[in-house]
Amino acid sequence: MIYTRFIACGDSFTEGMTDDFVEGQYRGWADRVADILASGSPDFTYANLAIRGKLVRQVVSDQVPVAMTFVTGKETVVSFHAGANDVLRPNYKQEIVLPLYAQAVRDLAASGATVLLFTVLERTGNTGKTADIWAARFSEFNKNVRAIAQEVGAVVADANEDSFMSDLRFLAKDRLHLNPMGHDRVAQGVLEVLGLPFAPQWRTPLPPAPAIPFLRRSLNYAQWFTSFLIPWMWRRVRRKSSGDGRSAKYPTPISWSISRPPDMSRSSLS
Repeated sequence: MIYTRFIACGDSFTEGMTDDFVEGQYRGWADRVADILASGSPDFTYANLAIRGKLVRQVVSDQVPVAMTFVTGKETVVSFHAGANDVLRPNYKQEIVLPLYAQAVRDLAASGATVLLFTVLERTGNTGKTADIWAARFSEFNKNVRAIAQEVGAVVADANEDSFMSDLRFLAKDRLHLNPMGHDRVAQGVLEVLGLPFAPQWRTPLPPAPAIPFLRRSLNYAQWFTSFLIPWMWRRVRRKSSGDGRSAKYPTPISWSISRPPDMSRSSLS
């Protein structure tokens, strides 16, 4: 099928943190997918409504209704990814978040769009009580994603389908957001589930990582703790979000010129 419009909804994952910085914006997997869609349709348009730090209720109330006004039919892809920020919070209430997520997907499907959903990695190699709690929460979250996708006929990009995606080398220094390699892998996975040209080797795991000396690991952890974890926790205490005051990077559908010439013969494998 030829898709002529792509509307992306969500949080930092879909905004593109922390991919390459292009013309003052993070590029991200969604821009990478838009490149391929634009190469297949001269009339292609793209909107990215995602804003970092947003909770599911904010994405549902602020982005989904807007996205629905842009839908022209099945030739419009609407991606929806929200809820991970909720799951990470101590006061997470799945009895509120999961039904809210499911109803938003139903509404998007009823608009006539091709709906694209995502599961979330349940494990990233971390251990301990907190990691176990998050893994259990994300497992239930993912069950909800798959169930509503089956109900409405949505397309799912499943992060847990291949274990290689849990490689920490796909993450930025904050250990939360994807780096350029990670965004490229996600983009290739999305292209595959949409039935579009993709790099066939995108599922190839990275080569084994060299051993990191204990002292270097300790220094890396200390740097991460002070540079990323403490500021994140401080925002939670103050009930602040990294997305406060920010606007969507492409709030209405625009004609999309390819941000970087697509090379479908390769993926980020090193």
